[in-house]
Amino acid sequence: MRGYSILPVFTAVLFASAAAAEPASYSGYQTRSIKALSSEEIAELEAGRGMQFALAAELNHYPGPSHILTVSDELRLSDEQRAATSGIFQRMEDAAKSAGRDLIAAEERLNRAFSEALVTEAALTALVDDAAELRGGLRRIHLAAHLETRSLLTPEQIQTYDRLRGYGDAERKERQPGHGHN
Repeated sequence: MRGYSILPVFTAVLFASAAAAEPASYSGYQTRSIKALSSEEIAELEAGRGMQFALAAELNHYPGPSHILTVSDELRLSDEQRAATSGIFQRMEDAAKSAGRDLIAAEERLNRAFSEALVTEAALTALVDDAAELRGGLRRIHLAAHLETRSLLTPEQIQTYDRLRGYGDAERKERQPGHGHN
């Protein structure tokens, strides 16, 4: 089999896999009350959960308060760290629940404008901008909690956290002038 290249076979398999992974249609979505949100997404938004909004922080050594509380014993958090982290988490959760409800309402308004055939170009712009702004605000809430949480931890606690979460010994990027630890 001299001169045989695996590249064409690999490419064909890759494209076939990608095509098979895509849904053929949005069949079933038409029964959703809000077409752009699944019932699971609505539940997550109502509960104030992260929904991967803070991955930029989480995967760059900025732990979230919820996960810190879960592994607080392994991190040997002081009583002060534990109390401060609990406070951050409660504020984040309260704000995220409120913002999540607002985002659901914005998506409902957008959905209703289309379902009632009332959407105009001007209305479309306003409705989409509103939903996008709310989604961005929700993401900011989660990212801000990660930022605030990190300031409570020592570099060793962050490294332990990353290891416990399965992030391995990724290169540490401590680029934060003035980063203080309590």
